[in-house]
Amino acid sequence: MTLGNHSIVTQFLLLGLSTDPRVQALLFVLFLEIYLLTLMGNLMLLLVIRADSHLHTPMFFFLSHLSLLDLCLSSVTVPKMLKDLLSETKTISLRGCLAQGFFVLITAGTECFLLSAMAYDRYAAICHPLLYGQMMKKQLCVQLVWGSWSLASLNAFINTLLAANLDFCENHTISHYSCEVPSLFPLSCSDVSINLIVLLCSSLIHGFGTLLPIVFSYARIVSTILSISSTSGRSKTFSTCSSHLTAVSFFFGSGFLRYLMPTSGSPLELIFSVQYGVVTPMVNPLIYSLKNKEVKAAVRRTLGKYMQWSR
Repeated sequence: MTLGNHSIVTQFLLLGLSTDPRVQALLFVLFLEIYLLTLMGNLMLLLVIRADSHLHTPMFFFLSHLSLLDLCLSSVTVPKMLKDLLSETKTISLRGCLAQGFFVLITAGTECFLLSAMAYDRYAAICHPLLYGQMMKKQLCVQLVWGSWSLASLNAFINTLLAANLDFCENHTISHYSCEVPSLFPLSCSDVSINLIVLLCSSLIHGFGTLLPIVFSYARIVSTILSISSTSGRSKTFSTCSSHLTAVSFFFGSGFLRYLMPTSGSPLELIFSVQYGVVTPMVNPLIYSLKNKEVKAAVRRTLGKYMQWSR
């Protein structure tokens, strides 16, 4: 098809992380191991939380959904990247590209809202322990999760719909290993000013709308911790939210920078994408398993039950 004097692009070429075949082979092994660890870690966490009644609390209800999101976020991009690392032709159709960008926005956006809800949970547990049961009722937890999915879906739908109305002419090379909505703008022969404004505004609203409640929650948490007289008490209280704080730092730090910086295909841009889309989903279950005594105890109980059953 043609548009004026231009041919309309119906598929894109993904340059990936490297064009060197030897480096691609090493990257395939590396990212395959990361993906398998991501699957095993998050599936194990989901299984343990579901199987152990001691973990049927608001915090672990949110954590189970975080594990599900990490599975989805990683699975949106990594299998395609692994396939491309072994293929000579690294193409993706326009529809496939839009679909991938849509699901990246949904899963990453939902994770932002969920991390914000988890910060509120830690605030309620540490700052208002006697009212925790009233503040974090099951109905509220379910509403927070569904609200996270709904708001992220709306954001993804708006940005992807606008991207779907663009025309792509001649240039069809994406300097990335996956299709994310910002990567499409430099390739379009249409006016992308509205797309850029909507993406920037939605990223700022989405980012700061979820980051500010986290900052507020942790400001109150720090204030409460500093009011505790004993050093051991402060350390014990802080340990209950250190895992979440680590997860927030990993995800928001790289994801926020990825969507606010100009799309250029630079190595830094790829590093940020790998950080929040590939590494963080693998690291999250490790963070919550290694730093959380309740999870470690639940894993031991679950393994003990499995060993007894297998006998």
